[in-house]
Formats: sequence, C-alpha cells, structure tokens
Amino acid sequence: MYLSSEKKVELFENHGRLKAKKDTGSPESQIALFTYRINHLTDHLKSNRKDHSSRTGLLKLVGKRRRLLDYLIKIDIERYRAIIAELNLRK
Repeated sequence: MYLSSEKKVELFENHGRLKAKKDTGSPESQIALFTYRINHLTDHLKSNRKDHSSRTGLLKLVGKRRRLLDYLIKIDIERYRAIIAELNLRK
C-alpha cells in the first residue's frame, strides 16, 4: 500500500492538534491525511486518465476535506488558518 502506518504516524505528529502519535481524530490530522491521499490520487490520475473509479474517490476525498475545513472555520478560525498555511492549500 502507498501509505504505511509509519507515514500516518508522521502525518499525525506533524499536523495534528496535539502533535501526538495517537492524535487521529482532530480535524487537522484528518485534513493532513486527506491532503496526502488527494495528492497521491492526483498523481495517479495524471498517468491513468481513464480510471473513473479513482476519480470518483478523489472527488469524495476533496468533499470530505472541504467539509472538515468548513467545520474548522466555524469552530476556530486561527486553527483553520494554521492548517491552511502548513499544508499550502489555496484558501
């Protein structure tokens, strides 16, 4: 698999709210994980243009990430701005 458990732990430590290995539930860590998966699927679809099932999965991941980002805006705008800056997302 493209995403090992060591890579997941690294993502959670670097981008999670608590900066802990077990911080899998915070919106920041979930957004970081979705961003990693989105980037991987985007690279895959550049070389496999006719893979429509992966494209559907990509669109679902983008929607999930968008909803989590909207949730962060409502709860704490500073956390939203921090995760956007960390992950280099456009908004």
